Amino acid sequence: MTRLKKNHSREIRWDEDFRPSKNSYSKISKINGKHPLQTETLDSFVAYRARKRHGGKVIVFNYELAREMGLISKSHPNVMTKELEKELLDTFALVIINEYDQINDIQFKKEDIKPHFYMATRYLQLQHPNKQGKTSGDGRSIWNGIHRYKGKSWDISSCGTGATCLSPATHIQNKYFQTGDPSISYGCGYAEVDEGIGSLIFSEILHKNKVKTERVLGVLQFEDGYAITIRVHDNLLRPSHLFNHLKQGNYDALKAMVNYYINRQEENGVWDNLPKSEKGRWDYFLKKQVDVFARTAAKFEDEYIFCWLDWDGDNVLMDGGIIDYGSVRQFGLFHSEYRFDDSDRFSTSIIEQKQKAKYTAQTFYQLVDYLKTKDKKPIKEFSKGEWAEDFEQTFWRCKYKNLLYKMGISSECAKEILERDRALVEQFQKVFFYFEKAKSHRGPKKVNDGITWDAIYCMRDILREIPQIYLSREDQLERDEFMEIIKSTYATKKDLELTGYKKKKIDEFQSLYKDIVVLASSIEKVTVNRMLLNMSMRSSIINKYDRVTGDSISTIIEILMKKIEEMKPDKLYELLYNFSEYQNLNPDGERIPKSDRSERSQMMRGFLKVVREYREGL
Repeated sequence: MTRLKKNHSREIRWDEDFRPSKNSYSKISKINGKHPLQTETLDSFVAYRARKRHGGKVIVFNYELAREMGLISKSHPNVMTKELEKELLDTFALVIINEYDQINDIQFKKEDIKPHFYMATRYLQLQHPNKQGKTSGDGRSIWNGIHRYKGKSWDISSCGTGATCLSPATHIQNKYFQTGDPSISYGCGYAEVDEGIGSLIFSEILHKNKVKTERVLGVLQFEDGYAITIRVHDNLLRPSHLFNHLKQGNYDALKAMVNYYINRQEENGVWDNLPKSEKGRWDYFLKKQVDVFARTAAKFEDEYIFCWLDWDGDNVLMDGGIIDYGSVRQFGLFHSEYRFDDSDRFSTSIIEQKQKAKYTAQTFYQLVDYLKTKDKKPIKEFSKGEWAEDFEQTFWRCKYKNLLYKMGISSECAKEILERDRALVEQFQKVFFYFEKAKSHRGPKKVNDGITWDAIYCMRDILREIPQIYLSREDQLERDEFMEIIKSTYATKKDLELTGYKKKKIDEFQSLYKDIVVLASSIEKVTVNRMLLNMSMRSSIINKYDRVTGDSISTIIEILMKKIEEMKPDKLYELLYNFSEYQNLNPDGERIPKSDRSERSQMMRGFLKVVREYREGL
């Protein structure tokens, strides 16, 4: 009998003589293009036949996610068997037969053509000439289907499967493109290996830190150097999947999409106790979406996540989850003026994401009113109302809770603090934000992919260090000590000058911080020193010194790509798994022993060096 061995990192290994059974991967083979959207919402996709794409190999596979989805058994090791690779290639190594192929009557082997249609979904996109979503959607992706496991459904899509008619290039240049056409980049329909690996690393780190996101199941590489990235989530619908029907006034399609989404959330157990009436369910849906986008805006702002939220609802999922990591960043400091340059326009800034999220919630209000009345009123008529008040209250409640959490206070205690003395936390948030938003006297500047204006203070550092310092001495920090802790490498001498107003803010920060600690200690029924000790242990994890940023991810991918051909998929997965675990900032989660993180490997040490070097960057 084969012996299974487990180590502290929860990785599962087996002896080399193990051989999977014929049915080990049967669940993967059932992912064949079929999806309920194809029958429930006929106006929401373009159907494509697909054919096998030869010459591929699995470059990395997310075993942890596959086990969670039930695609492989719980006891399956982190080993890419020949049978598993074959099943993954048979299922996901695809390229669509697109309009160019059909117009030019290009013939393909019958045995290579898949029996079912796959869909490229339609959704609103800002960069398209048509602003109603009539021509936009999945430009180089298809939905592989749906997988159900233990009462939960997962949507599965693949990026890099060929040029669809929904690509911006098709409608900007008014012609169909052959898949792989070297004259056009995004419109060629293919994806790059580094895109997939970067998405896998970033999404797993954010997932482990309780940020909603799509996840990467695996990356396939082909002989031409291109790749397919397999992406999953329990519901891959975006607001833009609904907003295109709203903009077009397509009532029947909109109603079908909204009802589909509501039913799916209920079936997955995400929403419960829904009303029975249709209008009641729409009201429930609206309340949930307002809540989701208020929370998402607060989370992005407090975690310094740039996701380019905009009015079209294209860059996030309906649950606020991140999708498409092409321009996603996590900053080391609150770089509130950074804007991504997308050639024809600049993105929103991180601080503007709140208003974009609020406008998205406003659009949901317009949408639900349209469903109820069948009269699509101008969106400006919905600029105020109960929904707007709910949005603001939820946003600020989340902001205050997030700040208390970063201080190292438990969620239960934070809730009680806000009930007893919300004004105290509001005051502290204001002075905290004074330092957090401070920018360099040098002013705006260009960076590789946009423009920015450097933040100068690292507030994670003060939240990590201050409880330890207060434990070691009773006196508060001297003002110059305070500045020495929060200063970043971006700060100039002029930025660090101790003006009278800045001295006042430093004193105010420490006074309010101590008041919160005293209140928290009374709630927890412990001494102030014990409370500081608890906060110190928690905040040292939450505000880890070497926290990953977008710049560090980009640099790590550059390093990895130079070595990737030498690495087997299992070794690559182990490396990426250990790296994402190292970035797990959950103080309440299971901590993996340091010896099990493979930090001693040369490549892992290189990764950590990069993270430290770019810890304050974009």
